[in-house]
Amino acid sequence: MSLKRAYLLILVVLILDQWLKIYIKTNFLLDEEVFVFDWFRIHFIENEGMAWGVVLPGDYGKLALTIFRIIAVGGIAWWLNDSVQKKATNYLIVAVALILAGAVGNIIDSVFYGVIFDDSTHQLATLFSDKPYGSWFHGKVVDMFYFPIWRGYLPEWLPIWGGNYFTFFNAIFNLADAAISVGVGILIVFNKRIFKK
Repeated sequence: MSLKRAYLLILVVLILDQWLKIYIKTNFLLDEEVFVFDWFRIHFIENEGMAWGVVLPGDYGKLALTIFRIIAVGGIAWWLNDSVQKKATNYLIVAVALILAGAVGNIIDSVFYGVIFDDSTHQLATLFSDKPYGSWFHGKVVDMFYFPIWRGYLPEWLPIWGGNYFTFFNAIFNLADAAISVGVGILIVFNKRIFKK
């Protein structure tokens, strides 16, 4: 796969990701949910940018996370260029392109959303608001896909979680997260083809 095609894939994922996030943010109230099916819902949440809503402590935690991500994206971009130059398999190039697209998609939220949107709590957010909710590098990542495929109480005989109420799959994520997951999945599933000697 050529570098041009890899960057076209990245661009398509980024455009779809940002279009979805902006649509959800400007048309849904925070925590609003729409049932597509019982096992698939659109549920609008925001998080500070780490998986499962984990927050780094302190005033500079979010800034440190965003700067780290930007540096990591530089490394992933180098990996993509290097893979294309070395004529790596399409599996590797597509996987790295998807990971790069997902990482950039979430960085856009972290860097810009705090200064281009107002608060989503109790109101629809406004794009290019006069009263932004945050500052540069302190935006919240928009998530919306929710797949609670199974919900119920786990059997008592299970260690640790037995008898507890459990939801599978409980994470709420966005298209950028999905792109990263698919890219990592390709690296795992096609490992032998990608890294053959």
